[in-house]
Amino acid sequence: MKLKSLFSIVMAATLLSGSLFAQTKTSKETQMGKSLVVYFSLAGDQYNVGIIKEGNTSIIAKFIAEETDSELFELQTAKPYPTDSYSRLTQIAKDEQNKKARPALKADIDISAYDTIYLGYPNWWGDMPMPLYTFLEAHDWKGKTVIPFCTHEGSGLAGTESRIRSTCKGATVEKGLAVQGKVAQTNRSAAKKAVQDWLAKLGK
Repeated sequence: MKLKSLFSIVMAATLLSGSLFAQTKTSKETQMGKSLVVYFSLAGDQYNVGIIKEGNTSIIAKFIAEETDSELFELQTAKPYPTDSYSRLTQIAKDEQNKKARPALKADIDISAYDTIYLGYPNWWGDMPMPLYTFLEAHDWKGKTVIPFCTHEGSGLAGTESRIRSTCKGATVEKGLAVQGKVAQTNRSAAKKAVQDWLAKLGK
């Protein structure tokens, strides 16, 4: 009888401990908020880095997700861009920009469960690729925090922060990060350090 009572006490204590742990974890997650890294990136023939297996922006996106414990979502277009010719890719990108095209996406993601969205893209002709606008215009950004990051070969963010701010009505857009694509490809330790320093300044 005593053993049975002791067993019951131990089980009750274990269940209570587990319940308190779950409550603490849930409370912590609620306090911190969920974050998501959404990015667009292309491999193949790219400027200044040649033919690559993984896109420049993809490398940075994964560093950010690792450092912030965020989920990852890659934006892909329903009609793929060419990856065998950089000159053909840039011509298509320029034509889409001139037409203010909104290319259809292969898939989308519900952002309602996330408080913070890191938004990544390559700098194409001084702007975000047009599929980014397809994504941004499809969602309600009120109350969200958007943190941009881009890869480039000399022109940095090129005013994309202000374009994101005007597109994502009601969102807080924080200071973005620009990493040279060649650095992302050939000096990943430096690229990761740039990500870490940037996140530290943001308090993330």
